[in-house]
Amino acid sequence: MRGWDDLYPLPVPPSWVPGAAVGILSLHFMQKLLFPYFWADLRYLLKVLTYGLRMEMYRLQGRVVTVLDKFVKLAQKQPHKPFLIYEGTVHTYRDVDRRSNRIAQVFLQHEALKKGDTVALLMGNEPDFIHVWFGLAKLGCVVAFLNFNVRFRSLLHCVSSCEPKILVVGADLLGTLEEILPKLQKDVSVWIMAKDSTLPNVHTLLDKIEAASEDPVPVNRCSANNLKSAVLYIFTSGTTGLPKAAVISHLQILKGAAGLWAFGATSEDIIYITLPLYHSAASLLGIGGCIQLGATCVLKKKFSASQFWNDCRRYNVTVIQYIGELCRYLCNQPVEGEKNHKVRLAVGNGVRNDVWREFLDRFGAIKICEFYGATEGNICFMNHTGKIGSVGRTNFFYKLFFPFDLIKYDFQKDEPIRNKHGWCEKVKKGEAGLLISKVNAKNPFFGYAGNKRHTEKKLLCEVFKKGDLYFNTGDLMVQDHDNFLYFWDRIGDTFRWKGENVATTEVSDVIAMLDFIQEANVYGVSVPDHEGKAGMASLILKQNASLDLEQMYKQVVTYLPSYACPLFLRVQEKMEMTGTFKQQKFQLVDEGFNPSIITDPLYFLDNSKKAYVLLTKELHEMILCGKMKL
Repeated sequence: MRGWDDLYPLPVPPSWVPGAAVGILSLHFMQKLLFPYFWADLRYLLKVLTYGLRMEMYRLQGRVVTVLDKFVKLAQKQPHKPFLIYEGTVHTYRDVDRRSNRIAQVFLQHEALKKGDTVALLMGNEPDFIHVWFGLAKLGCVVAFLNFNVRFRSLLHCVSSCEPKILVVGADLLGTLEEILPKLQKDVSVWIMAKDSTLPNVHTLLDKIEAASEDPVPVNRCSANNLKSAVLYIFTSGTTGLPKAAVISHLQILKGAAGLWAFGATSEDIIYITLPLYHSAASLLGIGGCIQLGATCVLKKKFSASQFWNDCRRYNVTVIQYIGELCRYLCNQPVEGEKNHKVRLAVGNGVRNDVWREFLDRFGAIKICEFYGATEGNICFMNHTGKIGSVGRTNFFYKLFFPFDLIKYDFQKDEPIRNKHGWCEKVKKGEAGLLISKVNAKNPFFGYAGNKRHTEKKLLCEVFKKGDLYFNTGDLMVQDHDNFLYFWDRIGDTFRWKGENVATTEVSDVIAMLDFIQEANVYGVSVPDHEGKAGMASLILKQNASLDLEQMYKQVVTYLPSYACPLFLRVQEKMEMTGTFKQQKFQLVDEGFNPSIITDPLYFLDNSKKAYVLLTKELHEMILCGKMKL
């Protein structure tokens, strides 16, 4: 009797199949062992290439498609979808489109604005910031975003540097306007977001918006002929001096707007924006990214750590934006059911390793999408793998499209090191080096408005060979042996505090205005458990003069943004200088603000007392323990 196998013999696979299966498994394990990030890198590169090819196709077809064009199409395609939610009020895509049309019509009728003219915008986070921005963009104007924290002389400098025809001011910033109005250039027309005004020669906008038509302005006014033409000015302190107006092109907005998409956000996401809209992170990545996706954003007037997760739950937020300080503020809040939310992505920069880990432990399985990019820069890194502490990852293919290098830097001379042949030298993996990015047709640097000298200072020529040109980021980075990149520090006369760049020369100039100050040397010092560096000023008093702490306090809080006010003062008899007659900062930075080490008088800005007070050993200990609010 024959068995079942005799009747129905099982098929025998060819002899090569087991070998092939073993080979595939071996390759898989080899890839995991030697190239663990291969698939993550490939997915990310394919996204970058897809977006780049799409833009190249538009160019070859003679089409210039901007983020504003995409928004207008979305207003037609999904008119009733919420675009903006602010303080519980929903503004649909159609609502925002129509109100921005009204604003465009007002300026078309009341001001002789030409395509390419600049309009400065001084407003806080509110829907009308976006309405005014879009309305002016529809007229083909370049919009300059002014930092509402900047005051008096710095603000006047910002306005004059971008040479606007019009200044538009939010209703809650009329006090700031009154400070600068007497010294504002007479040819700048001032408009405020109000129905009436008691200020001389100031126009009102709200009453005229209500009476204006919702019809779109002629398309030729906003149509772009070149993606490299300027569309925004976003102010950055850069590496030295007063704020500079970084020129932002359509190309840069398109690149910034692709960030959320590249990290995996979709049209179904709801994005929570608490960062100020004058920052490129909020305006380009946040608002621009929302348009790129066709998604919804929740806009907050001002970041509130206590209201953050309640807002996320109330509006079903799925994507949040952050800076390092923001994450720390959230981690410092009392524990209260914070895993009860729908947030899946957190996109931003500047979060410390310890805060990163604590954030994930506290708030659940949120993917931290850390990135690196300067407002005016031509290079960007994105941490697409989630490696804690890293700002991104590079490889051969990425450097092919976005060429960059880390070069040796002389901290004493404050300049790149060049060898005997005059060329810069690359650092080894694991060493800190100055990040420089090659400037070419695909990765241009647009510079600063009205300041050729500052634009030229950001460029390095003859770096590795004759004729080459690189953008100097002013940032020190480290690349490890797995090709992950880590932010190390900033060079020059800038440090970062509370998510803002602080230009030391600006702070020094304000302090030096006091009649008892001979010289001021401003620098940043590290404070435990705080991102960035706190401001500290070393002071030389004029002969026979004494330090007036009350006058010092009034001076800095009147003329400086709150984040730029020095937290610590040090009174010295002699200012240390470098061999090239520059103020020596490195030893001062190393010594910090420890009264046990420093014999010079030290003072601390106590915000609760609204005064500078003597920095004692006990007070120093309280600051280190986190008992004093900075």
